[in-house]
Amino acid sequence: MALDKDQFIEDLKGASITDLNDLVKAIEDEFGVSAAAPVAAAGAAGDATAAKTTFTVELTEAGSAKVKAIKAVREITGLGLKDAKDLVDKAPSAIKEDVSEDEANDVKAKLEAAGATVTVK
Repeated sequence: MALDKDQFIEDLKGASITDLNDLVKAIEDEFGVSAAAPVAAAGAAGDATAAKTTFTVELTEAGSAKVKAIKAVREITGLGLKDAKDLVDKAPSAIKEDVSEDEANDVKAKLEAAGATVTVK
């Protein structure tokens, strides 16, 4: 028996949603496959291969030289003294968000040189 593809497609076009659902279930049962598995695997593989392009630099702790950390935050962000102090006081806090990897590493180096503890996310 040869499969008439054109006739098969016409039959599918005329089928109800319930009939199509029953057909999918029957094919899954008969051949031991799942219609959803390839879609999920493709989505997971795409997410895993995507490289991170933006980073957030977070001040986790001001360290023992808090004044140096405040000065570094002022230099990096352009904030005034009070705002920079408030940011350092409420650590952990984001110093820079959505920056490139190079800029994130530069900010991290400046803050660590001031004695602060920093995390790049």
